[in-house]
Amino acid sequence: MKLTDKIAASEDVVTREVEGETVLLDLASGTYFGLNAVGGRVWELIDGDGLTLDQICGCIETEFEVARKVVDGDITALA
Repeated sequence: MKLTDKIAASEDVVTREVEGETVLLDLASGTYFGLNAVGGRVWELIDGDGLTLDQICGCIETEFEVARKVVDGDITALA
């Protein structure tokens, strides 16, 4: 994926917050995923207003005070 791409959450994924962790259940495969605070925030941004990966990276860079190069690499790897 490129940073200019927009991504959206799958309708097959159910999300809940459990004890401060974002938990995702992929209904199609039955697989659970646990996300830390940063991953949870990325998920919120993906599940929101149709932002590009670049816009999501900018939010994470600002909110978590992480170097942009690190954010770009981590988020493109996740996507």
